[in-house]
Amino acid sequence: MLTPALLVLAACGGSSAAAGSAGSPSSGSATAPELRLGYFANLTHAAALIGVQQGDFTQQLGSTKLATQVFNAGPDEVEALFAGALDAAYIGPSPTINAYGQSNGDAIRIIAGAASGGAELVVRDGIDKPGDLEGTKLATPQLGNTQDVALRTWLTSQGLKNSVTGGGDVTVAPTANSDVLNLFQGGKIDGAWVPEPYASRLVLQGKGHVLVDEKDLWPGGRFVTTHLVVRTEFLDKYPGTVAALLRGHVAAVRYAEKDPAGAKEAVNAGLVAAGSKALDKATIDRAWSEMTVTYDPIASTLKKSAANGVTAGTVVKAVDLEGIYDLAPLNHILSALTLSPVSAGGLGEQ
Repeated sequence: MLTPALLVLAACGGSSAAAGSAGSPSSGSATAPELRLGYFANLTHAAALIGVQQGDFTQQLGSTKLATQVFNAGPDEVEALFAGALDAAYIGPSPTINAYGQSNGDAIRIIAGAASGGAELVVRDGIDKPGDLEGTKLATPQLGNTQDVALRTWLTSQGLKNSVTGGGDVTVAPTANSDVLNLFQGGKIDGAWVPEPYASRLVLQGKGHVLVDEKDLWPGGRFVTTHLVVRTEFLDKYPGTVAALLRGHVAAVRYAEKDPAGAKEAVNAGLVAAGSKALDKATIDRAWSEMTVTYDPIASTLKKSAANGVTAGTVVKAVDLEGIYDLAPLNHILSALTLSPVSAGGLGEQ
């Protein structure tokens, strides 16, 4: 049996299934007795935190019970999805791509975006340019997660060798987000490529500085950090529940857009409910300014994310992404709200 890390490395190209339209409005309204939803205690998962805390999901789900589980990083969520322990998850692009490749396009579908931006490489004093990183140790949330892939790709672009098995010019150490600040302050790591609010905590509490803001690496500063996925089997069987989840998701995103102050309060309450700590005003304000909460999956950036996985060495070969999106249910909801539709970028239903 493959370990989670090896499962990440075993992701293969070639999708055997084109995107189905089972989640579209014409597919019925069957509902599930329970929806099991995974997310992180991160600001880049603000839509999930708001939706849970404000009751958007439970209100829309009606008689369907909502069960939630908090994760540190995407590869662990993928394992839970594959094991049938989760039905839907807020997750980054790299683990999603790996999951799609591992299952030959069968296991999951992306049904909405959730966040853009909000990831930075924060380092200690004395590191002011890429060359200063030689011989350092940097943290990421987990091998094969979105920030891990981003860091490894960027290091490679700078001519700095690194390896998923260890060694190289720079050592990349998978580290739980909750441990990063203490390790940084204690001199055990020299920096970390992490999502918000952990990047802001390293800057404000750890006295680090930003060496790379990932927004600067993408056209227009827009790239998918988090999106919402469901198991394809669940989407096929319970389209009514998926539609309800999406209505709650859109409500949470719109709340974040219209009332940032209220949204930050909801996020802080959600962090506490998820077993984390509330953020002080300076940290949450900085972190919030570094990201955008959105239901747009920014599909145009997914192919680049897939190519980055190959560059980073966390996948063996490029994954065929055709059919990975089913945005028809989301666009049906947006249409009813007289909002503009979002694009699947030619990679599935919309």
